[in-house]
Amino acid sequence: MKIAVIGLGYVGLPLAAAFSKRYKVKGFDVNAARIDELRKAHDRTLELSREQMEEAIQNGMEFSLNLDDIKDCNFYIVTVPTPIDKNNRPDLTPVVKASQSVAQVLKKGDIVVYESTVYPGVTEEICVPILEKISGLKFNEDFFCGYSPERINPGDKEHTVTKIKKITSGSTPQIADKVDEIYSSIITAGTYKASSIKVAEAAKVIENTQRDINIAFINELAMIFERLNIDTSEVLKAAGTKWNFLNFRPGLVGGHCIGVDPYYLTHKAQEVGYHPEIILAGRRINDNMGRYVAQRVIKMMIKDGILINKARILVLGITFKENCPDIRNSRVIDVIEELKDFGCTVDVSDPWADANEVKYEYNLELIKDYDTNKYDCVVFAVAHNEFKELKFKDTLVFDIKNIYENANERL
Repeated sequence: MKIAVIGLGYVGLPLAAAFSKRYKVKGFDVNAARIDELRKAHDRTLELSREQMEEAIQNGMEFSLNLDDIKDCNFYIVTVPTPIDKNNRPDLTPVVKASQSVAQVLKKGDIVVYESTVYPGVTEEICVPILEKISGLKFNEDFFCGYSPERINPGDKEHTVTKIKKITSGSTPQIADKVDEIYSSIITAGTYKASSIKVAEAAKVIENTQRDINIAFINELAMIFERLNIDTSEVLKAAGTKWNFLNFRPGLVGGHCIGVDPYYLTHKAQEVGYHPEIILAGRRINDNMGRYVAQRVIKMMIKDGILINKARILVLGITFKENCPDIRNSRVIDVIEELKDFGCTVDVSDPWADANEVKYEYNLELIKDYDTNKYDCVVFAVAHNEFKELKFKDTLVFDIKNIYENANERL
């Protein structure tokens, strides 16, 4: 078995490294800079340490942006991102292009497994026709497919790829067994073989949709309790004493999963004539949280007598979650833009984020050094460990992440 992993980001690289302990593995990516740094045993996503990278390379893992280098493989795993466009519609361009690439090297007997989050039907209705057309091979006769949704949690060093139970599936019963067998050989947490590819696709897309809806509910409670002058964190602490109360916190919902996946499901639902009420309502609440947070900050400063259009604000954190360099779909930018619309001067600092990526993605210049006491207000936007020991004198503090005990206000 020779495995090729297509797409070497937060999902593909750890998976490729795990497989390299048992199989011959080649990693493919279209980003030349990414391939170059991986060959030097450096992972900018910080999912793998230098020691882990060196171990994988010693195991024989190779990296390439040349399709010819993976044409001798027979088990292809596609782990490219599946974003949404500016209108919140699924953007399948990366999956389509990855399928086109794999199709050029596809041979009889090969298996193609997709891990990218999609709506039910994408693998068989969109990807398979591409594979057939370009390769000239017949699906389920000459080549086969599977779907095994990724469950990577960026920045989480406890729940790593092999320690998270894996859903598997295949386009025939025999291929389902084969795909499950291959994943089972590295996933110590075990696997679950779904009855079909569509079931596996649907299972993945509802995992994050469920979380999105639950967080939206708590966010709505935070808005209600603010009007009632009740501390939401105290309410949740009290309610959490019941054994079956779900422990969700209010906050900004970004990243490449929770803030994106529900739109894949709603797109497909609307395509078949159903308007999903609850899912879209949850999305509306969560998509507007950044504006709500900024308005809370402004109200807090007005009550303190601060002149808003001359206020200086420091926002701590721009990544979508704590202790992780991933800035994709970070909703902190919504807070920043709303504060600027009020006329505030906003500085942003984040020790985890890459300054060049932030400049490219959000047109923001990060600052490295700052004196918290020179600002009218400090907003804790991301719970990086580096921020937890900061001290303040007279500066107002708004704590989105509930990490600073003496904050003036928190979400």
